[in-house]
Amino acid sequence: MSVAVIKFSSEDCGLCHKMAFYDQKVVSELGLDFVDVKMQDTATYRKYRKILLAQYPDKAEMGWPTYLICASPEADFKIIGEVKGAHPKGEFRTKLQEVLAQNDSP
Repeated sequence: MSVAVIKFSSEDCGLCHKMAFYDQKVVSELGLDFVDVKMQDTATYRKYRKILLAQYPDKAEMGWPTYLICASPEADFKIIGEVKGAHPKGEFRTKLQEVLAQNDSP
């Protein structure tokens, strides 16, 4: 089962831009796939919109950026957790690891 971290962000979001300096590297270090979805990129957004709307039907509660940790994003996806907002690199890694650990427990 492939697990991906899907980043939903906006090109005009300063925090999203700041996170871009290390978010993909952290995700790769954890052995996960990384998908960057900018809301302005309509083709990519359309492809992953169903995942975002499954978590946020009206997009009201999402943060900038929102990272959805998702199993099998290309097929019958399952959202296993999320990290919302901007975090320092170490804290971002810890938050992702916590989501993965919760998912591993029976």
